[in-house]
Amino acid sequence: MSADALPLDCLLHLFACLEVPDLLRAAQVSKTWNEASETTSLWRNLCLRRWAFCNISVIPGMQTWKKYYLHRSNLEHKMESGRPSVDYTCKAIRGHKGVINAMAYLSENEHTFATGKVKSIVCTASSDGTIRAWNVQEGTQIWSSPQQEAPLLNIITFPLHKLAATTDSQGTVKLWHGDTGEELAAFSVSSSSCSVVGYTINNKPFLTVGTGEGVLYQLAAADLSQVLRTKVFHAGGIELSLCSPDGQWIIVCPTDPAYSPKVFYTHCVTHPDDDELMLSSPLPVTDHRLVTCWLPAEPARIAIMHNDEINFRIVCFDIAIEKKSRYKRNITAQQVASFTLPTQEPWMTEKIMKGSGKQTILIAAGLELKLYSLMGTELMAFKDHYKIITSIWVDPFHVVTSSMDLSLRVYSWKNDNKSSLLISCYHLLGGSHRWSSGFRNVACDDVSIVGVVAGTDGTDILRAYSFNL
Repeated sequence: MSADALPLDCLLHLFACLEVPDLLRAAQVSKTWNEASETTSLWRNLCLRRWAFCNISVIPGMQTWKKYYLHRSNLEHKMESGRPSVDYTCKAIRGHKGVINAMAYLSENEHTFATGKVKSIVCTASSDGTIRAWNVQEGTQIWSSPQQEAPLLNIITFPLHKLAATTDSQGTVKLWHGDTGEELAAFSVSSSSCSVVGYTINNKPFLTVGTGEGVLYQLAAADLSQVLRTKVFHAGGIELSLCSPDGQWIIVCPTDPAYSPKVFYTHCVTHPDDDELMLSSPLPVTDHRLVTCWLPAEPARIAIMHNDEINFRIVCFDIAIEKKSRYKRNITAQQVASFTLPTQEPWMTEKIMKGSGKQTILIAAGLELKLYSLMGTELMAFKDHYKIITSIWVDPFHVVTSSMDLSLRVYSWKNDNKSSLLISCYHLLGGSHRWSSGFRNVACDDVSIVGVVAGTDGTDILRAYSFNL
């Protein structure tokens, strides 16, 4: 029997076992094999096996799963190799007249790769009192707000809703239209110190704002109307964690070490009657220098770094609702891990902590980036920078660090059957030390990396690295 005599079902069963390079070679054997290798289900399964979500156009003839796979995997290869001009283009983006205090992508992270066209939009908030939106690929400004009365400190974006929210040094929260920069709403929490987090519930956007006076506000982000207000701590202020991966929890951390952090249940924003579930009992952690991160592959696993007066410790909790009786429920925080960091000189500096998967924590302190398991085992260590690391970006495919040595370091995850390995790939350089003192911050999507460069004259710029499809 010739190969062409095999029924289509048999060919598809065989082809489903092939890796992409082998499938592409099989397509060259004959016309029959070529037609079988183009089957939509094969490429759809390959895409969904490699990426959790894929944005495929519903317009017939516009895209195919095969095109999507080939474009996106080719771009990932370029983000791993990082050859200047060949794999990416770099643009310096100027416009702000002060320090860029915050940055966030306004575009959705999922791009329509199969069209061969991508567009990334990033928003920045500055001490010059403006919020601006930028086209990353073109290196151009899309819009700028009028100058505000006070410096802008934080920014939250809701890409699906085309909204951006900012807070300033006087405690004013403002809402901006993502396409035009039009001011849509304003709300004052009357505090010079604010921490803000954004999240969505049933596709509706919300903001949680913690103030320097220990008050927690819940705002509907569509119009900044107040939903809830509660006093959490009687002294000191509030620092907020990001929202948990399942969208249900925010850790409310006190700035006064006399208090312990609590867990806020976002469900209460849409169900105010469940006020007894709004905040948990205090977690068994105390320190005014708390650092938090979620483990993204778990629904609600939080790691908290704190100082126990002798060493820095990391404690991990799984947050859940426990039903005590028919009418009684409590927020519970079950400790799942705890370990102490080594007492070495780099750990005396400010620490940055991020989570990866279910079991891995990344910590930057000074010049070093280290990976730990939840059991406290040091998995890997990198010393690719010669000045302090200022921020870490972590996603399922990459890790990017920014440093005051005026470089970004790009790492790539390599997954085998037992564990994830982080591979150090290449540097992205930020220009001349004559005009710049280093990178303050970095963010990344599937097709670009953007860093905030601190100017020696107090004027920051963006460095945008766009990877070529």
